[in-house]
Amino acid sequence: YSELAYFIGIFVLALGTALMEKADFGISMVVAPAYLIHLKVSEYIPFFSFGMSEYVFQAVLLIFLSLVMGKFKKSYLLSFATAFLYGTVLDIAMKVVSLFPYSGLVWQVIFYIAGLIICSVGVALLLHTYFPPEAYELAVKELSAKFNVTIGKTKTIYDCCSCALAIVLSLCFFKAFVGVKWGTIACAIIN
Repeated sequence: YSELAYFIGIFVLALGTALMEKADFGISMVVAPAYLIHLKVSEYIPFFSFGMSEYVFQAVLLIFLSLVMGKFKKSYLLSFATAFLYGTVLDIAMKVVSLFPYSGLVWQVIFYIAGLIICSVGVALLLHTYFPPEAYELAVKELSAKFNVTIGKTKTIYDCCSCALAIVLSLCFFKAFVGVKWGTIACAIIN
């Protein structure tokens, strides 16, 4: 069932991310930096989608991880393949969710809560497969092993760094909190 969990996990994670973006309360701190890069770059290159930004950002993260680890592993390429697949599915999910005719505060809350829960399920499914995870989870795993710190602590540090980077990017790019709102902070605390 590992293969099935992998593909369902990719789909579910993309759907949850798209729902959180539709809610406009702020998206997950993990994907927020890529989302902000997408928003800024797409002003100049209209076809630069959120999904493209995801796999480009994760490629940069894998390069950074290689430098910190002092070596490049073949599994990093497979992790990028997962990121590419996720980015492609994310673009499809964004288009599908944009077709939802619902709006207003009640629907925003529903989209946000559903997106948060669905993202958590997607990550859980992906972590229970033998396929290399996206760069985000791979970085946590690799750094945890290298520095002999528990995965829980490493994940918390990574999430805080990602959230801080998103805040900096939001303020630098837009001089306001765009994509990073109270929902991002709530997501960070809950996760």
